[in-house]
Amino acid sequence: MSTAAAAVKPDDGVTGGNPPANVETPPEAANHVNDANKAKAEELKSQANEHFKNKDNDKAIQLYTEAIELDGSNAILYANRSFAYLRQEAFGYALNDAVQAIKCNPNYLKGYYRRAGAHMALGKYKLALADLELVAKRCPNDKDAQLKYTECNKIVKKMAFERAIAVDKQEKSLLEMCRDLESATIESDYEGPKLEEGKVTLEFMKHLMEWYKNEKKLHKNFAYRILCDVEALFKKQPSLVDITVPDECKFTVCGDIHGQFYDLLNIFEINGLPSETNPYLFNGDFVDRGSFSVECIFTLFGFKLLYPNHFFLSRGNHESVNMNQMYGFTGEVVAKYSQTMSEMFTIVYNWLPLCHCINQKVLVMHGGLFSTSGVSLDDLRAIDRNRQPPEQGLMCELLWSDPQPQNGLAPSKRGVGVHFGPDVTKEFLEHNKLDYIIRSHEVKDDGYEVAHDGKCITVFSAPNYCDTMGNLGAFINMKGNDLTPQYKTYAAVPHPKVKPMAYASSLSFLA
Repeated sequence: MSTAAAAVKPDDGVTGGNPPANVETPPEAANHVNDANKAKAEELKSQANEHFKNKDNDKAIQLYTEAIELDGSNAILYANRSFAYLRQEAFGYALNDAVQAIKCNPNYLKGYYRRAGAHMALGKYKLALADLELVAKRCPNDKDAQLKYTECNKIVKKMAFERAIAVDKQEKSLLEMCRDLESATIESDYEGPKLEEGKVTLEFMKHLMEWYKNEKKLHKNFAYRILCDVEALFKKQPSLVDITVPDECKFTVCGDIHGQFYDLLNIFEINGLPSETNPYLFNGDFVDRGSFSVECIFTLFGFKLLYPNHFFLSRGNHESVNMNQMYGFTGEVVAKYSQTMSEMFTIVYNWLPLCHCINQKVLVMHGGLFSTSGVSLDDLRAIDRNRQPPEQGLMCELLWSDPQPQNGLAPSKRGVGVHFGPDVTKEFLEHNKLDYIIRSHEVKDDGYEVAHDGKCITVFSAPNYCDTMGNLGAFINMKGNDLTPQYKTYAAVPHPKVKPMAYASSLSFLA
C-alpha cells in the first residue's frame, strides 16, 4: 500500500500492513453483510471516488454514507469519507471516521493516516505523531509517509523545547522586533508604495493595491511598520467592538476572504473603496488556502490604519498558528518575507477583536454561539483574547461554532466549538436585546444563507473557494436606521496562475 497515494486520492480498495501491537481485531462483522449489499456498496464507492476526484465533496460524502449504510464493516469507506470531511474542515467527523476505519480493520494503514490528518488539523501533534510513526515504520520506502513523520516529529520536539525554555525566555515586543528590522536599506530601484512620514495614506493604499495586482512585493520596511502600527491599534480595542452606523449611512459586512486577493479587489470595485463614508467590517479568515494571503492581509491592515474608526476586522479561526502552519499562510510569509515576520503576524492576530455589535442590534462574529445559555455581551467584552484560540469556552465558540437546523446543541463536525439550533439563537438574541447575528466560517453556494427564522445569517466572500467549489461570493449592505440586510453576490474573477495551497505545509494532508 502506498501512503503517498493516500494523501492525494481516495482508496480504490488496496489494503496492507500488519495490525499495531496491542490492538485486537474485532469480530468479523463482514459475515453479516450479504453479497448484494457488498456489491452495491462497492458501486457507490466508485461513484463517490469520482466525485471526490472532481472536488465535489458533498456528493462524495453522500455516496460514501449510502455505501456505509449497506456495508458498515468496510474500513475503506470510512477512511475515504474521512478524507472528504478533512477537505471540508469537518475535522471532528473526519476523526470519528478514521477511528471507525481502524476499528473495522486494524491492519488498514490508511485509517491511521487519516486519523493523523485529523489530529494534525486539530493541533494534536503528539497523537498525530504516534499514527505517523506507525505508518512510516510499516512503509519505509514511502517518501510521503517518511516526510510527514519527520516534519511532525520536528514540530513536537520544537514545541517541547519552547515549553522548556518558556520560563526563562523574555519575548521581545513587536515594537522591539520592528526596530531591529526596519533599519534595512530601501534599495534605490524600489518603485513600489512608500509610507508618507511613516503613515498610511489613501495614495499609498491605491498604489499598494495596483502594485500587488501586478504581483510585486511591498518593501519589508513598510510591511514591518504596518504590522507594528496595527498591533498598537488593536491592543487599544476591546474584545467586542461597538460600531455606530448613522441613519441613512451604508455599512458593509464581508465574510471569509481566504487569500483570494483579486476577489477582494473585486469587492472594492463593486462596492467602492473603504472610506469614512463607506465603512466595512471583514469577518475573519483573511488568510490561508488562497495563495495571495500576504497581499490580502496587508491591504486590510492598511485600510484599518487609514480609517481606524470606519474599517473593522474580526478574528477568524484561521488567524491562528496551527491553521496558518497547515493551510499556507506561514509558508507564504516565509517565502515572501521571513520566519520572523510570520511570528510577528502571530502577535498581531492575538490582538484582533473577536466580535462586533452594530447599533446595539446586530452581533457579528466569525463562528457562532455558545454551549452555555445566558451569555451576555458583557461576557464577550470581558474575554482575555491575547492568546491562541483555546479548545473550549466563549472565545473558541465565537471562532468555531456553526448553526444547525434542529433545536438544541450538538457536537461540532469540526471537532471544536458546537452546533447550535434556532432555539439557542432565539434565546441569545432575546437575552441581549438583539435583532439577529451575522457569522461567516462556511462556504455557501450563493455566498450567503439565511437560517433560524432569519435570525442567523452566514456570509462568505471568497467565490469559487479554492478554485474548485464553484460558489458565488457575497457581502451584506445595511443602513444605520434600517438594519435590514441587503445581499450582493458576485462570481470569481481571474487571478495569476498560482494554485491555492501553494504554500501549504507538507503536513496538511490536503495539498
